[in-house]
Amino acid sequence: MILNGNAIKYGDNIDTDVIIPARYLNTSDPGELAAHCMEDIDKDFPAKCKPGDVMIGGLNFGCGSSREHAPIAIKAAGISCVIAKTFARIFFRNAINIGLPILECAEAAADIDEGDALRVDLSAGSIENVTKGKVYTAAPFPEFMQKIIASGGLVAYTKSRG
Repeated sequence: MILNGNAIKYGDNIDTDVIIPARYLNTSDPGELAAHCMEDIDKDFPAKCKPGDVMIGGLNFGCGSSREHAPIAIKAAGISCVIAKTFARIFFRNAINIGLPILECAEAAADIDEGDALRVDLSAGSIENVTKGKVYTAAPFPEFMQKIIASGGLVAYTKSRG
């Protein structure tokens, strides 16, 4: 699975309340969640995010409350993948459950700048910064997790096995 998009970069400790503020948790509509994604840290996010873009984070991305709303909002906004130095474990699992690809790669997360053009090969764990001509390597997902992501999440994957 190859993904192409531009980087939208944030720092360390981006918690789920920043990704989708608690005041919007009264809805589970992905479009509504996407409209408010990142608004407390980056009011321009919905306007600058293009389908396929890649979100870059620092340490402990997705920390805080355990809510699937956060990865749903990111995915519904059009983000194709999140790359971070590290992820909070519950966010990592929630992202896989809803079919949002995420990769841990400290070197890539540190070196990629806002707006860099990226090409991500999820099967190989390869992250190419087309803008800078650099390639980084993250651990690729095991085959079963790739199937969950390709199916659009755990529920769809389970139904397809049926």
